[in-house]
Amino acid sequence: MFFHPMDFLIFAALGLSIWAQFKVKGNFNKWSKVAVSSHKTGAEVARQILDRNGLYQVPVEPVRGTLTDHYDPIKRVVRLSEPVYYGHSISSVSVAAHEVGHAIQHQQAYGALVLRHKMFPVVNLTSGIAPFLLIGGIFLSSLNLIGLGIILFSFAVAFQLITLPVEFNASSRAKKLMVAEGIIRNNEEHGVNKVLGAAALTYVAGALMALFELLKFVMIFFQGEEE
Repeated sequence: MFFHPMDFLIFAALGLSIWAQFKVKGNFNKWSKVAVSSHKTGAEVARQILDRNGLYQVPVEPVRGTLTDHYDPIKRVVRLSEPVYYGHSISSVSVAAHEVGHAIQHQQAYGALVLRHKMFPVVNLTSGIAPFLLIGGIFLSSLNLIGLGIILFSFAVAFQLITLPVEFNASSRAKKLMVAEGIIRNNEEHGVNKVLGAAALTYVAGALMALFELLKFVMIFFQGEEE
C-alpha cells in the first residue's frame, strides 16, 4: 500500500475527529458541574418534551455507560446514559433534549432521517465488504475490484453525509424546545451550544474522513485506467 497525497487530508480529518472526541468529553464534564436553573433531570426533560409533542408511548430508559445516549427507532425508545438520566446539569438536559429531537424527527417523518433508516441495512452490509474489495483490488492491481469497492463504499459515505443534517436538526430542535418549555434560560444557551456543538463536530470529522478516503480510491482508480 503506497502513500497517497489524499492521505494528508485523511490524517487531518482523523486529527479533527480525535480532537472533537476530547472536546465532547471535556465540554460534557465541564457543563455537568453546572446545574440547570429549572433543576430538572435529563429524564424529566425528555419526558416533558415527548409528552408535549404527543409521544406519550415513547419510553425513556436509563442505560449504563457515559455518552451512550441514543434514540432507538426500531423499538421507539429514548435511552439516556445514567449521568444524563439522573443528572440535572446543562449537559444532562442538552443531551436528553437532543435524543428526543430524534424521536420527534421520527414522528414527523423528517426526510433525512427516513432516508438514513432506509439506507442502514444496505450500509451495514456494504461497509463490511468494501474495504476488502478496495485493498484486494490495489494489491492485485484489479480495477474491477477497486471500482466495485468504490461503489459499495459510496453508500457508507452517503450515509455519513446524510447523518449531518439529522444531527444538526436534532440539536436545533433541542435548543428551541428547551427554551420554549422554560427548561433553560437565555444565559444557559451558551453551555448548551458548547455541549451540542462539540458532539456535532465529531460527525463532521467522520464525514470528512470518509469522503476523503472515497476520493483517494477514486483517484487511484482513474490513475490505474490511464496506465
